Formats: sequence, structure tokens, C-alpha cells
Amino acid sequence: MSRYVAASLVVGLGIALLSGCQKPTETLQPFHPPEKDYGKPLPPGALALRKIGPEDYPDFGQGFNNRAGLRDAVLHSIEYMSKPSSRKYFPYGDISHERAVASLQRFLELIDSAPSGAALNQAIRQEFDVYESVGCDDRGTVFFTGYYTPIFEGRRQRDAQFRYPLYSLPPDLMKDGEGNCVGRRMPDGSVAPGYPTRRDIEQGRLFDGLEMAWVKTPFEAYVVTVQGSTKLRQPDGSLYELGYAGNNGHEYVPIAKGMIDDGVIRREDLSLQTLLHYFAEHANQVYHYAWRNPRYVFFKEAPGGPFGSIGVPVTPFRSLATDKQVFPRACVAFVNTTAPTAYGGTVTQAPFASFALDQDTGGAIRAAGRCDIFMGIGPGAEALAGRTGAEGRLYYIFLKQ
Repeated sequence: MSRYVAASLVVGLGIALLSGCQKPTETLQPFHPPEKDYGKPLPPGALALRKIGPEDYPDFGQGFNNRAGLRDAVLHSIEYMSKPSSRKYFPYGDISHERAVASLQRFLELIDSAPSGAALNQAIRQEFDVYESVGCDDRGTVFFTGYYTPIFEGRRQRDAQFRYPLYSLPPDLMKDGEGNCVGRRMPDGSVAPGYPTRRDIEQGRLFDGLEMAWVKTPFEAYVVTVQGSTKLRQPDGSLYELGYAGNNGHEYVPIAKGMIDDGVIRREDLSLQTLLHYFAEHANQVYHYAWRNPRYVFFKEAPGGPFGSIGVPVTPFRSLATDKQVFPRACVAFVNTTAPTAYGGTVTQAPFASFALDQDTGGAIRAAGRCDIFMGIGPGAEALAGRTGAEGRLYYIFLKQ
């Protein structure tokens, strides 16, 4: 965040933020990885959204009673759109920058003034055009996962317990104007394409001297580099906040499929908890699987975060990570899917119909058929890890021209 979000260890390291830090009783069925090609790329130059008719609109009133944090998220998007740099990403299809800003402002007025879900739904139908993601199949099917910011014990200096490093951005990593790694600067000033893989970096200790912090286990370090941010609890109880600074340019490869293929975990048992338990008991296997994912993320200090790739704070359940090559930045979306929910210490699957803002980018979130929901921070979220994974629909709303 302020980074590319890696979608998952499973397919998504799905996390939902629970009230408090107690882990609820799990009643969910095991999470099953998708079998469809949700990351199927669009044709060159194609965008993810298409305008739909009123007969295909969802009931936006479903989002009326679930607005915690929504106003803040809208204001963050308006803040981003006020920056001159945001203009370079518009027009998006027939959506001008001015139209996108006006849509955010009018939506903010509506969530403040609408007296009921029915009134909100009616206002959106009257005043807004609705666009839907074409999905992975040109039928609107989107696979939703979740991401989060873990809180781990950590240290700024290595000691006998904390031995696994998180690195700052190497000075020889060269980026393009969008922050993508384009290669490695050589001593003669030239740029060589490619950059070392996760295995190269960790096995070769290539960046000794660039350590920002240390964690207890290699799997914790892996989780942090997948999620792209962390808050590390220090001995005095304070939190040392790290955010995304860049990546090595390699594509993200989830490790769970390999573990299933090897028979070390069963598909029906797959969840983040399963992975945590497995690697707690088989620490010597972490690198065997982690090095199958060549992608590596580097960090910087990020107090006040976590932040999305558009540079604003992400809000639990209100911030989405999408492929910014095909989705519009900062705009108002409506998610209609299923997600884990905690009620009275019990975790259940429940319908999730909610407004959110497109404020982040996913390293493993590609094309029109994938979307990641930011679900919060810390240990309370871990109980739902790996359980966020369901098909649904993704809509965006813009004021009528």
C-alpha cells in the first residue's frame, strides 16, 4: 500500500477486521482456490468497465446501513483527485477527470443527506450512470479476495530472536514513471534489464546493510512482503510502520498450489491458518515454497498508514485494489459478493453489498476479473485469513453527462 498489493498466499490472504483482538470461533467451510481464469487479460487497449442499463442495476440501497468509514474514504479520493498528477489517468473511456470529481462530490452529498436506503438507491438511479466490470468471462464475474496489514513483533536491530530482515529499496533498482521496476543500474551507469528474484535476494543476502527491521520467523517476513505493509510492535509497545516502496519486477506466484500438489496440505483444508500452522511446525520448509514466488517487496517508513497506491490512506472495507491499467483510480464502486463476517465470536459467510473506493493496486490483481478488498489491520483479522474468496459483481457510478 502506497505500493502494489499482493493479493494472497492462497489466492488472497483474505482478512476481515474484527472488533477487538480475540480470534472468533471458525464455522466457515474451507476456502477453495478458484478454477476459472479470473486473471484473463483483456484485449489490448480494452477497459474493464461497460455501461449497463437500469434493468441491470443492483440495489444500491443495500449499502445504506453499512457506511462506517465510507465518508473518510470518499474524502481521501477527493484529496487524490485534487492533485494535478491525477489528471494523467483521465479520461477513462468517456469519463473525464471533471466528471469523476463531480461524481465523488455528489456521492458524498448523498450519503450525508439520503434518509433511507430506498432514497439513496433512487437518487443513484436518477442521477448516475452505472458501469459494470466485464469480469473474467465478459459476463461480469469478478473474484474478490481480501488483504490486510499484519502486526508482528519486530525489532529495528537484529538479535538472537529477530533474525529475518525486511529491506529498504535498493539504490540500484530503477523504476519507470509508474513505479515499475525496469532493471538494475550497473556501475557504469547503464541499466540491465531484470532484477534478482526472491531466492537470489534471500539466499545470497544481496542487500545486507539495507535492513529496515527484523521479524521472528521467515514466514512472517514472507507474509509482510506479500501484503506490502506491516506494523511492527517494539519492546516499548509502540508500532514501527512500514509501507511499500517498490518491488523487484517479477510476477507474483502463489505458493499454496505447490503445497497442495506436493500433498503437504489438502485442498479442503486450505486457509491462512493452515499455512501458519504448517510453517510453525516445518520452519525448514518456508524457503522451499517461498522461493517459488520470485516477487519481492521493499519497504520504507510509513507512519499514519497503511496507504494505497494512489497515496492516500486505505480504509477497512472501503478501499479496493484493482488493476489500474483497466480500472479508474479513486472512483466510487459498489461491491456485491460474499465475505466472512464475525458475529458474537462466531465467523460466518454473509452477503457483502457495500460502497467502496478504488484506491490501491494489486501485484496479483490482474485484469477485469479480480478485485481485492482492504479489510483492516492486526491480529483480530487473522482469524478470517484465507477465508475471503468469492465471486461477485463490481460496479462503478458516475454522474450522468
